[in-house]
Amino acid sequence: MNKSGKFKLLPALPFVAAAMMLASRLYYRMARPLRRAGKPVETGQNRSRSIIHNASDAIISTDGSQTILEANPSAAAMFGTTVQAMEGAALQQFIPREQRMSGEQAAVSYFGATGIHLRMKGRRASDYAVTGLKASGELFPLEGSISSQTEEGRPIYTIILRDITERKQVQQQLEHSYTQLRELSAALQTIREEERTHIARELHDDLGQLLATLRVDLNLLQQQPPDSAGARKLQQGMDGLLVTAITSLRRIASNLRPRALDEGGLYFALQTLRQEFVERHGIDCELHADEQELTLDDAYSTTIFRIVQEALTNIARHAAARRVQLDLHRIDSSLLITIEDDGRGIAEGDMDKATSFGLIGMRERVWAIHGDISIGSDGSRGTSIAIRLPLPPRAAPA
Repeated sequence: MNKSGKFKLLPALPFVAAAMMLASRLYYRMARPLRRAGKPVETGQNRSRSIIHNASDAIISTDGSQTILEANPSAAAMFGTTVQAMEGAALQQFIPREQRMSGEQAAVSYFGATGIHLRMKGRRASDYAVTGLKASGELFPLEGSISSQTEEGRPIYTIILRDITERKQVQQQLEHSYTQLRELSAALQTIREEERTHIARELHDDLGQLLATLRVDLNLLQQQPPDSAGARKLQQGMDGLLVTAITSLRRIASNLRPRALDEGGLYFALQTLRQEFVERHGIDCELHADEQELTLDDAYSTTIFRIVQEALTNIARHAAARRVQLDLHRIDSSLLITIEDDGRGIAEGDMDKATSFGLIGMRERVWAIHGDISIGSDGSRGTSIAIRLPLPPRAAPA
């Protein structure tokens, strides 16, 4: 992979192809005078064949009609067959023309329409990609280079191939991750705007109305004689409005930032979250943790609280569970978090859905502090979430 994040396409293959072609040409140029002089050339020929035989890349030689003249053991292993079965067979048998991938339109496809087509100018040979066919019938992606030379008046083509199945899988995983991140980013932007709208509405409809009423009552109070019954009634009403305003302000602030985190720390915040979860959803929830082990800095405490909060939200929405168990324990320099429910479980395909923003958000929070997360379910007996978070070293006692 290069610095831009893209995979480099087999830079060694063009050089290998060029070296093979050059060696072959030198061999035949040197062989002609030796033949005329009646001298043996078996040593050079054996050496060339030994190089091809022991090469780790698949090497195939074909004639102009795309009949395989020679194949090395790596090529036979790649296609799941034997060298004897490949030699003399049509190239079409192992690289079907209908399965060939096109790079820049089908006009410059790897091997051409009627024969082997070369397009070396302005393009690296290793950029060509095709689909191979194993003896078992399995299709797999290949990448390779091709070179040509003339032997005894006929063209001979040397093809060097490499299986890129693993690279394709990694590319697909990266593309899937990028898609998830883009959709998560868009979802977070939408959520952020919805949160802002919600807060603005609460401030206007709740606190705004209370403050406006207080201002009206204050004006009326100024018009009343001191110590009159009307003044005392207005004062009592204003006091009640102030209490309501303070309650509303605390509720709005608590929605933005859990107050329990600041007042009692992570353990107290999780206990409060557990209690609210039970009261709101009627689902039994147990918390097993040690308060001393959960004495962490603000960044870790907030991240862990949000992870547990997101997990409980997902359980309430989708699991149809009756019981939830939370376990948080510190082992050496790591915090192990286990969240289990007895609900209907989560399907394997749903775990990687781009729209599963709750799971994606949990993973991103865990990965942001270099932790590990695994989600297990057999699809019928609940879901188990296991998280390991590396923790900063504890401060030495003063």
